Amino acid sequence: MRKLAAVVVLATLSVSACHRPPASINVVPGRYPFEYDVVITNGRIVDGTGNAWFWGDVGVIGDHIARVAQRGALASAPAAKRIDAHGLTVTPGFIDIQAQSYDNFMTGDGRALSMITQGITTAILGEGDTPAPVNDKMLAATADTAARRLAPQFAGPHGFGQWLDFMQRRGLSENVGSFLGAGTVRVYGKGEAVGTPTAAELDTMRATVRRAMTDGAFGVGSALIYPPNAYASTDELIQIARAMSPYGGVYITHMRNEGNELLEAVDEAIRIGHEGGVPVEIYHLKAAGPANWPKMARVIAKIDSARTAGQDVQADMYIYLAGANGFASCILPKYAADGKLLDNLRNPATRALVKADLQREIPGFDNLCIVGTPANVMVTGFSRPELKQYEGKRLTEIAQAMGKDWADALIDLNIAEQARLGEILFLMSEDNLRSQLKLPWIKWGTDAGADDPATAKGMVHPRTYGNYTRLLGRYVRDEHVITIEDAVRKATSAVATRLSIADRGLIKEGMKADILVFDPATIADNATFEKPHQLSTGISTVLVNGVEVIHDGAHTGAKPGQVVRGPGWNGWTAPQQ
Repeated sequence: MRKLAAVVVLATLSVSACHRPPASINVVPGRYPFEYDVVITNGRIVDGTGNAWFWGDVGVIGDHIARVAQRGALASAPAAKRIDAHGLTVTPGFIDIQAQSYDNFMTGDGRALSMITQGITTAILGEGDTPAPVNDKMLAATADTAARRLAPQFAGPHGFGQWLDFMQRRGLSENVGSFLGAGTVRVYGKGEAVGTPTAAELDTMRATVRRAMTDGAFGVGSALIYPPNAYASTDELIQIARAMSPYGGVYITHMRNEGNELLEAVDEAIRIGHEGGVPVEIYHLKAAGPANWPKMARVIAKIDSARTAGQDVQADMYIYLAGANGFASCILPKYAADGKLLDNLRNPATRALVKADLQREIPGFDNLCIVGTPANVMVTGFSRPELKQYEGKRLTEIAQAMGKDWADALIDLNIAEQARLGEILFLMSEDNLRSQLKLPWIKWGTDAGADDPATAKGMVHPRTYGNYTRLLGRYVRDEHVITIEDAVRKATSAVATRLSIADRGLIKEGMKADILVFDPATIADNATFEKPHQLSTGISTVLVNGVEVIHDGAHTGAKPGQVVRGPGWNGWTAPQQ
C-alpha cells in the first residue's frame, strides 16, 4: 500500500489537506495527486445518530469515510471527485432489515434499481426461508426454478456462507446479509411434514443454526403464517433460539397472527426470546383488520413492559396501509403439508374441506382474507394469458367476473397459477401507522424484492419502489410526523446496532462509505397501488462502499456491494473461483 509520505507532499497544497485518515484506512495506490477519492461539501449532514443536523463536508478514501468536518474544511482538499451538496441533505445509506431481493441477487442483474433509487444501500434477507443451506430434503422441497438449479452448490457445512459469497461474486449494487430462514431450518431437519421433530431431527436443526451463525447469519427469521414455518411449535422455536444465542443471534419474526390473535402472537414472540435467551425483533408490526386496530395500544404496552423488565424486544414496519404476501396464504397451512397443496386443491373431497375452512375463523390461523374481507384483497402476479385480465383486481371483482363465490375463485386461481400468485391486503389504520412511526424502538423495512420499470411484469406493492422516500417526503417533510433525524436514525444506525454491524449506518470517520445525497424539498415516492412501477425521485447521489452507484438520479451500472455478516461469523469465506 502507498505510504503516508505521499500525503505529506499533499500537505503543501492546502491546510485542510493535512488531515490524515484513520489508521485503519489505507491510502490507495495511484490516487496521487488526490488526497480523497470523493469529497462531498456544503451538505446538511444528518449523521444517523439521531443528533441534530449540521453543515459539513465528508471525505472518502477507498470504501471508507476518512473525514467528517465542518462546512468548508474540505473546500480545497484535492479529490478525484467532488460533489457540491449545497441545499441538499447527506445521510448514511439506508439498511433494509426486511429485504426480499433473492431473485435480483441470485439470477437477476444485481442492480436492485427500485431499492437503490429509494436510498437503500444494504439489504437484509431471511424472512422465513433462505436458499441455503441445502440438503436432500431441501432440494426435494424446492420448486424447479433457476434458483433451484443453483441450490446444489449451497450444500455442505458452509452452505449458508457459500450462498452469501455467491451473491457478492455475481455483482451487487447493494450490500447484502441475511438471517437464516426458520422454515429452511425445519425442512433441513424434518422435511415438509407436520409434527414435532424427533430428537435426531431437532439435533440436526440446532446444528444447522450453529453452522449458519458462524457463516455470518444475523439470527433466525420466522414467518409463522406460512408452511412449513407454521408447523413449528413455540417450544421448537425456543430450542432454535437457544442454539443461536451464544453467537449473538436475533430472533426476528413475522408473527403467527397479526389479526384476531395479535396479542397472543406478541406473547409468543416475547416468550421465545425470553426462554431462548435472544433479542426479539417483530417484522412489519401491524394490527390487521378494523376490529383489531384498537389492539395496537396494547401491543405497544406489551413491548414497552417487556423492555422495562429488561428484555430486548423491538420491531420494524413499512410505510403503507396495505401488506402483501402469497395468495395461497389464506389456505390453512395443513393442506400444504409434504408439498401437496396443489394435489389437495385438485382432490374434490379435500377441496371441499379447504373451501369450508377458507370461509370460517379457525383458532391459531391468521386468515387475512377473512380478517380484511375478500373485497380488500388485490390479486397480482398472473402469468397465464387468459387470466391477466384479473391483474390488480379485488378478489370479489374477480369472483363476480368468473361467476363463482370468492372461495372457489381463490382455489381455482391457485391451481391455475401453481400457487404462485401474490396478493395485496388493505388492512391497516393510518392512526396506528402514525403512532408507530414515533416509537423509539421501531425501524423500517420494505418487505419487498427489487424491480425495474423497464422489465417489470404485473403488479407489485409500491413499497418495492418508495418505502423510504414516502417516509421522508410525506411523513417527515409534508406532515411533520417525525423529524428527519429520527427517520434517518431508524433507517440506518438503529438497524446496524440491532444487527451488530459495526462499520455501517453512520456518517463517521472509519465507517464504510455508504452515503446518500438528496434534496429534502423534492424527495418523493411516485409508485402507487394502481401504477407501482415508478422510481422514486429526489436522490441525486448514492455511494456504496465509496463507489457512485447513483449519479444525478440515474444508475451508473456499478456493483460494489459487499457481504455483511452477523457477530457469530468465524471469518470463513468461500474460496475464490
